Amino acid sequence: MRINLRSVDLNLLVMFDALMAERHVTRAAARAAMSQPAMSNALTRLRALFKDELLVRTANGMEPTLRALELRDAIHQILLQAERLMHSDALFEPATSKRSFTIRMSDLVGSLVLPGCMHRLSSVAPGISLDVLHIAPERSIRALEEDQLDFAVSFELSHGRTIRSESLLSDRMVCAMRRGHPLSKGRLTLKRFLEARHLRVAMSPTDLRFVDSKLAAQGLSREIAVNVPQWLLMPEMLRETDLLGVVSERFGSKLTSQGIVCKPLPFESPEFEWRIYFHQRHAHSKAHSWMKQLVIDVAQALPRGEA
Repeated sequence: MRINLRSVDLNLLVMFDALMAERHVTRAAARAAMSQPAMSNALTRLRALFKDELLVRTANGMEPTLRALELRDAIHQILLQAERLMHSDALFEPATSKRSFTIRMSDLVGSLVLPGCMHRLSSVAPGISLDVLHIAPERSIRALEEDQLDFAVSFELSHGRTIRSESLLSDRMVCAMRRGHPLSKGRLTLKRFLEARHLRVAMSPTDLRFVDSKLAAQGLSREIAVNVPQWLLMPEMLRETDLLGVVSERFGSKLTSQGIVCKPLPFESPEFEWRIYFHQRHAHSKAHSWMKQLVIDVAQALPRGEA
């Protein structure tokens, strides 16, 4: 059965997007700059429109139904496309633009480049905002294909001809530990590395690609004491334990002021490149090209010793 769009208040889609982002009526109301009763009424109307509860109360707060999850990405994409239609790319001027860009990057890369990006935006484009997502690398290409992302920052992503990329900065993996760790003095040997227990970032492919696969090729493995989902959980855990962690050299050098020591890995650790990925549909977009170049400029201005 077809729905007569003229009978639908399309503002409800904005409210749905806010509700799915916050999963809380009061916070969603604040996000959408409206009153709590108005947002509550909007949820009632959305439930009637989609013939589904959409958000249900549980012991852990409001949780989306399967129908809401099914609608979430499609509605968010509709709103992004509508926003783009309202802003002519040919008339894009950074100083006056109110554009929002969606970027995939991990907390590791974010800690390196986001402060610089926001500093530059505040100076030259104060109306531009960033929506930063941390999704698994293997999902990033699909999100770019489906126009759910403007950019993805990662490395060695497999993709087809519709996806392009440019270099951001070079990096390599190193071993991190607390200052005063028994292994912090002298050369870190493979034997000592394998005898220690390790902290690993479970969502990242870097540990697998640059450490575990290297060891497996030699018939070796390390003992993982704990897997964590975020890089920024590492510093405190390393400082309070004798665990070892393998981190990006650029990220690791930021941790030296936090009581962390970094040493070369006891096996070959080739350099790799962080890259910024984008869909070819945006290759000639004035706005996209400007934002991409800003991220590249910030990344390439990072001194190797400080990053």
